[in-house]
Amino acid sequence: MPARTLVAGVDSSTQSCKVVIVDVATGATVRTGRAAHPEGTEVDPEAWWVALQAAITDAGGLADVAAISIAGQQHGMVALDAQGAVIRPALLWNDTRSAEAAADLVTEVGAAEYAERTGVVPVASFTATKLRWLRDAEPENAARVAAVALPHDWLTWRLRGFGPSRPDFSELITDRSDASGTAYWGDEGYDRDLLVRALGHDVVLPRVLGPAESVRAGELVVGAGAGDNAAGALGLDAAPGDVVVSLGTSGTVFAVTDAPVADPTGTVAGFADAAGGFLPLIATLNAARVLDAIAALLGVTHDELGDLALEAPAGSGGVVLVPWFEGERTPNLPDARASVSGLSLATATRPHLARAAIEGMLCSLALGLEAIRDLGVDAQRIRLIGGAARNAAVARIAAQVFDIPVTVPQPGEYVAMGAARQAAWALTGTRPAWDVEVEASPAVDTRPEILAGYRIAAERAASA
Repeated sequence: MPARTLVAGVDSSTQSCKVVIVDVATGATVRTGRAAHPEGTEVDPEAWWVALQAAITDAGGLADVAAISIAGQQHGMVALDAQGAVIRPALLWNDTRSAEAAADLVTEVGAAEYAERTGVVPVASFTATKLRWLRDAEPENAARVAAVALPHDWLTWRLRGFGPSRPDFSELITDRSDASGTAYWGDEGYDRDLLVRALGHDVVLPRVLGPAESVRAGELVVGAGAGDNAAGALGLDAAPGDVVVSLGTSGTVFAVTDAPVADPTGTVAGFADAAGGFLPLIATLNAARVLDAIAALLGVTHDELGDLALEAPAGSGGVVLVPWFEGERTPNLPDARASVSGLSLATATRPHLARAAIEGMLCSLALGLEAIRDLGVDAQRIRLIGGAARNAAVARIAAQVFDIPVTVPQPGEYVAMGAARQAAWALTGTRPAWDVEVEASPAVDTRPEILAGYRIAAERAASA
């Protein structure tokens, strides 16, 4: 190997494509690139391919890179015809039009049966529900489907030179983390019965590679890739006992475990991780954009929103914002809307609303952590990541909402770094032990009244 060996990690997220080029020996980022994705919950995958190429160029290209892995947003449905062409725009994880299809599948199979066979109970996010929606809403398109890929699968395929001009479906690959988010994959591999129940007929699915397995694009080693949350856990080098709370477009809480979990209520998804273990996870549709909305309403920046929030007391004087602006996945209420309760003349202030927004965002995730712990998962430490975690007020309030220590790692592209770790693992055969620097460790200052007030307001909103 040359004196400095480089690998690339890609995060093809809902909003953008990010590329990091990393030194294998040290884990230091050498250069980066980025390109935007279109907005919306329905996107032509070709836009992701264009963005990936632009981000790679922005990062200085791959000429000196030895290996690459692509992590991507989970669940998105990329339906391909027999010639390898995309049949229709991909439905993304946050497209809720398949909520009725999800309910139909659960009714037909049973929640407990789904949890036992796949580790998950279908909700509108999962790929199987989108395939059922396609079967019901666009039967002509459904009949044309010859293969189904997820976003990172399809991008990896394209990067390796396959596509409509070279439609070799045997070269479609994925990893167990992303496969586990389809609702037709489990411990025994793909569950073809559940796939056919969703789409109406069998199709080609990507081959599932192990954590350190790889394929090639010429001389370039290409890792299996991963779902975004699994890549984030790998980027943070998370281990059993660690819980990651991610505040991005969506909010997620996930733990790393050695053993699988199955939740027949469907609250916790029993996903696989990118390292051979498991990743019990809850996801909310509403996270950082809650703060975007309230900051815009108050006419302030995110930092100013945080400053305002710290002027109000813990619990915001009884003001509670239930942040279901775009419906919700956890709890499974795709048609829900946000609400504010508990206002009085004394608390109808900008600081109280600012604090209620941050508390509401965090409390929705704290309830998710409760659900994960109820399944017997050990939780010793929270790692708070995502753009909103960089707000000092968010970290301080998180230390009051949660009852275990909260640490905030240094800002970084942890999903892309997880993909880079995987690329290095595939290249060298050894999982890298790169350090993760911590930016803040606020003292534990749990205020039970915050979560207690939110719980009551959320229960009321759910039953309204």
